[in-house]
Amino acid sequence: MKYSEFAPTGFDRAGLGLDDRQDWLVVPVTRTRDSGVLDESNFETALGILGGKSETVEVHRFGHWGPGWFEIILVHPDREDEVDELEGALESYPLLDDEDHSQRQFDEVQEAWADMSLQDRIDFAVVNGYSCFAARTSNPFDVNNDRGDAVYGLIEN
Repeated sequence: MKYSEFAPTGFDRAGLGLDDRQDWLVVPVTRTRDSGVLDESNFETALGILGGKSETVEVHRFGHWGPGWFEIILVHPDREDEVDELEGALESYPLLDDEDHSQRQFDEVQEAWADMSLQDRIDFAVVNGYSCFAARTSNPFDVNNDRGDAVYGLIEN
């Protein structure tokens, strides 16, 4: 999609600002103040696949009435095939890099656990069938449920 056609929501005007980038392409990933692990992973992975910021790849940040701010990646029209590849990859699977996403999830769970109060850790352990003493562990995966997904509830995926 060209930037001239892009609007972050249906309530926003397309192609706002950036008059000299109206024909540049918008990579189909965004991130906001409220982005979770999936959005952050896809944004950073897409930027990496494109070789990072350059004369033909730009990251633009905008203030917004909804999420406070959002960022998009704009790519020069000469690189349309690369943008099409990214779009196709995301149409068939929601992640650009499973390993990056998994590592980000792991790190976020570890951080969330470290930031929890002892009482919250105790409650979490008990709800998942563990002794309240399990809350002392530094590894939240030690008090995970049988399906292995309880700790992921501590974060936004």
